[in-house]
Amino acid sequence: MSTAVFTTPQEAEDAFYEAFSRADLEAMMAVWSEDEEVICIHPGAPRVVGLAAVRDSWRQLFAGGTRLQITVSNEVISAGTLMAIHCVLEHIQVEGDNELHAPIVATNVFMRGALGWRMVAHHASPTPEIDVMGDSGGPLIVH
Repeated sequence: MSTAVFTTPQEAEDAFYEAFSRADLEAMMAVWSEDEEVICIHPGAPRVVGLAAVRDSWRQLFAGGTRLQITVSNEVISAGTLMAIHCVLEHIQVEGDNELHAPIVATNVFMRGALGWRMVAHHASPTPEIDVMGDSGGPLIVH
C-alpha cells in the first residue's frame, strides 16, 4: 500500500511525471489508485486494465533503460471535488538525443479518496503529422 498522500490532483500529476522521468516503478505506482479499474494506454499500445497489468506495463517500459525528460504544456483542466481530468501535451526529450520529437497528447484522470488524490487513468497518443492531415485552415480534431 502506498504511503504517499497527494492533497491535490496537481501534486499527483507532478509525482507521476517525476517518477516517469526517473523510471522509478515504486514512485510511479504510488501515484496510481489501488483500485482494479485503473486504465493505462501508452502511445501506440493496447489498453491495459487493472493494477497488476498497469504495473507490468510500466515495469516493461522502464526496463528498456531509456531515460526521458518530460515537460508538460497546454494544460486543460476540468476538476470537481472528487475527480479531475488533465489534458496536456507531453514534450519528451530522450536522454542523449538532441532530436526534437512531436508532442504526445495525454489525458490524466485523478480521483480523490481516503488517501488523497490518485491516478485512475492515463491515455497518451502521438499527435498526428500536420502534413499528413493537410492544411485546410479549419479546426484540427485529433480524436
